[in-house]
Amino acid sequence: MSVQTPVEPAAAGPTRATAAPVQKAPKDRRAGIGRVVAWATLVLIMLVTLFPFYWMLRTALSNGTQLATDPSSPLPVGFTFGAFERVLGLSTTAEAQAQGGSGAAIDFWLYLLNSLLVATLITAGQVFFGAMAAYAFARLRWPGRDLVFFVFLTALMVPPIFTQLPNFLLMRDLGLLNTYAAIVLPFFFMTPFAVFFLRQFFLGIPREVEEAAVLDGAGTVRRFFRVIAPMASGPLITLAILQYIQAWNEYFWPLLVASDRSVRVLTVGLGVFRSQTPQGTPDWAGLMAATLLAALPIVVLFAVFSRRIVDSIGFSGIK
Repeated sequence: MSVQTPVEPAAAGPTRATAAPVQKAPKDRRAGIGRVVAWATLVLIMLVTLFPFYWMLRTALSNGTQLATDPSSPLPVGFTFGAFERVLGLSTTAEAQAQGGSGAAIDFWLYLLNSLLVATLITAGQVFFGAMAAYAFARLRWPGRDLVFFVFLTALMVPPIFTQLPNFLLMRDLGLLNTYAAIVLPFFFMTPFAVFFLRQFFLGIPREVEEAAVLDGAGTVRRFFRVIAPMASGPLITLAILQYIQAWNEYFWPLLVASDRSVRVLTVGLGVFRSQTPQGTPDWAGLMAATLLAALPIVVLFAVFSRRIVDSIGFSGIK
């Protein structure tokens, strides 16, 4: 009577154990192949992206006179730091010409200082005025607010090249050509992107926070500087990084309004340095060395704030 029939459980267990791997194996195999293809594609994209920077470094470390003898060499031709010495003003004209340089000078430190000054002023102005405008559009109630914001936002659709000529005529009439003010003013106060970027964050701050500040007797200005701005420190820093990179890389507008050497920024200085070659062949080693040194501050900035920059790109949707 106590005999049991364990046939069914014993038979059911092995059946499920053998059936499960048969169903999962194709999926696992496809997932493994897909992962390999994804990694291979990622590595290929990284190589294609980084190769120009490697070639720039290889050219900068080459001797200018020997560079043309082996243009396809993957390694520096006649390894030397002479190009960097020429750019930094550490070599004489004769030494520069002996290493294939044109003998033309590039006032790297002056151009670097100008770029730092211009990028810092533009960033400070855009963050300060952009934050106040974004706060007004997001939290203050005034007639026509949404309509004004819509009109202001349509400026994002206007290609910047369309505003270059009117701005140039304005700077000329104001007598500001070849001054720092001419380079900075068109970008100083705010941009539609900065306002839109910060407004989206301000809209997400609970109104109860401001209402508590109102109960404590805080006015609009105090609420902005003592309550809202500290809470938005993350987006403000993110916007500052993005605007600094953009201001640092700006080329056409400084070229248009600042032809004088004393206010020339680094991007324009590199272009002038390339065009100064009297023999007709640019000093590629010196040009690549100067380009590397010019990109170094932005590379350091990106390395320090890389996580915040990537997050900001995902938040704002810019490319």
